[in-house]
Amino acid sequence: MDPLDCIDELIAMVEQARSVPMSRNNCMVDRGEMIAALDEMRAELPADLRRAAALLDERDKIMEAGKREADRIISEGEAEHARLVSVNEITVSAEHEGARIISEARAEAQRLREEVDDYVDTALANFEQFLTRALASIERGRDKMHALREIGTFGGDEAERPLPF
Repeated sequence: MDPLDCIDELIAMVEQARSVPMSRNNCMVDRGEMIAALDEMRAELPADLRRAAALLDERDKIMEAGKREADRIISEGEAEHARLVSVNEITVSAEHEGARIISEARAEAQRLREEVDDYVDTALANFEQFLTRALASIERGRDKMHALREIGTFGGDEAERPLPF
């Protein structure tokens, strides 16, 4: 289950919980259900972190492939340039063609780098938003749990007496 769905489920459990008598903000939640839902959410979060690490690895591989391709294109351009220069009749045109190839290769390499950076930035921004929402939901859930815990321990000796209903 997606951690955000799990958080939504926890919120729904608290919202649907039966109210504590004589209290407006307090409710009773099944401890087993709440713990099971929290355990499930805890199990899902590492998977999301692994996906983020895999995304970073993928970005590095794409960047390395782009660099290798750019180096190959530049190398081919330089080799072509050297070959054309060695022929006396076409020396001038060879210099221009070699420079053009190198310029295009560098421009293509830069374009690839920018595309990869944009892709990774967008993916990381989306993941950051997801984690921010998840952390905010977790914080709200924890705040509610702390509030419920405080309500449960507020009575002192009254907790040992049976409930009046």
